[in-house]
Amino acid sequence: MQNQTPHSMMLGVGLDNQDGHKRVTKGENFVLVGGSEETHERMTETAIRVNEKLSARGKTLDTVGKEEFFDIVSECSEK
Repeated sequence: MQNQTPHSMMLGVGLDNQDGHKRVTKGENFVLVGGSEETHERMTETAIRVNEKLSARGKTLDTVGKEEFFDIVSECSEK
């Protein structure tokens, strides 16, 4: 049995879905579920931007600190 190193992931859960659609999006370092079309799209855009910012800084979810991660998410989720 191989030892697997834990891998950090972002999980987004949208709770405002009222149209009955089941939305699931998987990408590099993230899984997003639920939400209205608008909410799900915003979660997707934010997760992609977070990955881009991490990459530009030469970091990954596994190597970024908690405070820096929250700062990046905050920057990426602003309208």
